[in-house]
Amino acid sequence: MITTTAPSPTPSRVRAATTPLLPVAAAVGVLTCVLRLLGSERSADLFVDEIIYYELSESTGHGGFPHDDNGLFFLHPPGFFYLRAGWGLLLGDPPDVVVGVYDGRALNAVLAAATAALLVLFVSRLATWRAGLVAGLIFAVDPYCLRHNNRAQLETETMLWVVAGYVLLLALTKDPPPRRAALRAAGAGLCFGLAILTKEHSTLITVLPMVLALVLKWGPPRRLVALTTGVAVACYGVYVSIVAASGHLPLYLDVKTYGIRRLLGFVQETGFNAPRGNSLSERLYEELPTFWPTYLLLALGPIALALLLRHRDRAHRLLALFHLSAGLTLAYALALGTLEEQFLYLLVVPNLAAVTVAFSEAVAKRPVPSRRHDVLRVAAAVLVVAVVTASGVSYARSRTQTQDAYAQMRSYMTAHVPKGSTVISGDGVTTRGITGWVLRDIYDVRRLGPHPSRFRYIVVPWKLLEDGYGRFTPDQMRRIVGNGTLLHSTHSDMYGTVALYLLPPQRSVKGQPDVRH
Repeated sequence: MITTTAPSPTPSRVRAATTPLLPVAAAVGVLTCVLRLLGSERSADLFVDEIIYYELSESTGHGGFPHDDNGLFFLHPPGFFYLRAGWGLLLGDPPDVVVGVYDGRALNAVLAAATAALLVLFVSRLATWRAGLVAGLIFAVDPYCLRHNNRAQLETETMLWVVAGYVLLLALTKDPPPRRAALRAAGAGLCFGLAILTKEHSTLITVLPMVLALVLKWGPPRRLVALTTGVAVACYGVYVSIVAASGHLPLYLDVKTYGIRRLLGFVQETGFNAPRGNSLSERLYEELPTFWPTYLLLALGPIALALLLRHRDRAHRLLALFHLSAGLTLAYALALGTLEEQFLYLLVVPNLAAVTVAFSEAVAKRPVPSRRHDVLRVAAAVLVVAVVTASGVSYARSRTQTQDAYAQMRSYMTAHVPKGSTVISGDGVTTRGITGWVLRDIYDVRRLGPHPSRFRYIVVPWKLLEDGYGRFTPDQMRRIVGNGTLLHSTHSDMYGTVALYLLPPQRSVKGQPDVRH
């Protein structure tokens, strides 16, 4: 009798099948969370968006739409603000705005941990568990990811939902599709919808790739891609319907029209393309010693994309669409749109997945080894070690430095400046600036104007003035505070020297800005 024996799986496949992937992903997630929680309070100064989002979250604590002193807030969707409000219920009411911001940073540490775990799963299922582990470790220590996960902003939650959606879609690229494929596709659409309800900008890395997948017939079967797209759009449609039913559609449309004009670059108020903004090249050069591992991986992105596009299987082309859409989005923002620092995070994560998947396959063991292949494997190993080591050194340096200048200034002022005192904000083109947002719950914060008073305090973040983010130049501000008394100063890389001055009674001096209400 003739018998046949099925071919034995290769050793690499056996190891991949027996590797406990979930514990590996969980361990990377825990490491990511711990690294972000350690020293998160003193290692990064308060950022104005963090305070704004904290107050918007506080406004949703009892239901309703996010709002501030200017009324309802529709510039961004409410997803993050509702999540922050729920997080606040768990932790209790913070005693002040600074603690409130720090609570939000703790939430983002948890969200980043979940993102890291999902990234491990995503890359492992496309390549090997070792590639997934490398991707997770790089994410955990990457200096750029650390910076933005350590700020209580929208992008961390947004990317969590995006990666979760792609993990669900990845299973649908198998032939034949798994059981309950429609349910998985709907779940991916729900994740994409939640991402859009956190930051609408994510439409360009969720819905846009799905539209391209439909046109090009890439990724999962078209009926499943259509279902994912429909659910994602429906999620946002429900939000708009609630806004309309509440009678706020005209205000919503007005704000969204303005937001779209900003995104397209027709209005340039913030970011590197704004007239008052910093030069992008100067910022990149200034931060090169810290972020060069991130920049290096981004430079390898186009090569990784080319390698992914050589594959004909649905899974690799799904990742290629994810990566390509993120790259095109940032390229447009760089050339014409509103380019802000946090936008890069929406490219860094898909780029990390693409690079680890593409290069892990390029250096995988081959039946017939060659010298060229051995050199490539050694180079890849050296690259990984260099990136992780440099990122680790950058992390250690950031955690041993004190960068909480505004938190220290607020602490000093609450101890030495009477509550309710008039404090002049020496920064920003509006009444508040960062000083106003940090201090407005304690003091009467005003901007420079024509009505002198008996005495006033003024807080000046000198680096913001030097970078052009103020109504006055540094020389003008020196004349304003020249006759004052320096009471206290702190320092951070973001704001430079943050100084508190006590001004004597002033009168208008020709050619010199006065203090105005």
